[in-house]
Amino acid sequence: MTDIITLSDPRVAGVAQDECGEPLVDLRGSAGAGLRLDRRQADDQGSYAHLRSGVLRRLVRAQRLLPAGVRFLVVEGYRPPELQRRYFEQYAATMRRTHPGASPERIRELASAYISPPEVAPHVSGGAVDLTLCDRDGRELPLGTEVNATPEESAGACRTAAPGITAEARANRSLMARALTSSGFVNYPTEWWHWSYGDRYWALLVDAPAARYGPAAPPRPTA
Repeated sequence: MTDIITLSDPRVAGVAQDECGEPLVDLRGSAGAGLRLDRRQADDQGSYAHLRSGVLRRLVRAQRLLPAGVRFLVVEGYRPPELQRRYFEQYAATMRRTHPGASPERIRELASAYISPPEVAPHVSGGAVDLTLCDRDGRELPLGTEVNATPEESAGACRTAAPGITAEARANRSLMARALTSSGFVNYPTEWWHWSYGDRYWALLVDAPAARYGPAAPPRPTA
């Protein structure tokens, strides 16, 4: 992963946070502005369907840049800290089994290529979104792997710039990238589906003086 900054990089944790106070908003209501929402990562509290209000505005703006008949399909937004921690620990355990002689620091680096350490996780800030593309009827377009495919099961094809994917998948990834970067998002390059704005990783990549979003409190359960 030459030249890829992972979320375990100390520079990410070193980014200051200047919480702007934007609320989490629920994409399942009118605030969703027509965005399609997938339920594969749905949780009982509906956390997956929430994003910071500024992230949502930028995502809607990015969708307007897509060709007619193509839309974003949002898979997951906000993730509660305890869920993030569980995901990270589970994948770190997999890395320890796969690399029994690796140091704790190396295990953290390997795990961070797929799951962010909880203390710097973009999803916990409400600034990150996992998404793909679909047609007007909700059918997913080819992007080379499934959303959330691990490096092991995808043979590395989950990386945004991975070689060996089809020309159609490459074109679709480029289409996503143009729309999302034009709206201020940055990609985590080990996961083509992961884009964020306002979090520490974003701040490091765009050389912002501080992250706009710190960890967000989980949304209240809906009745």
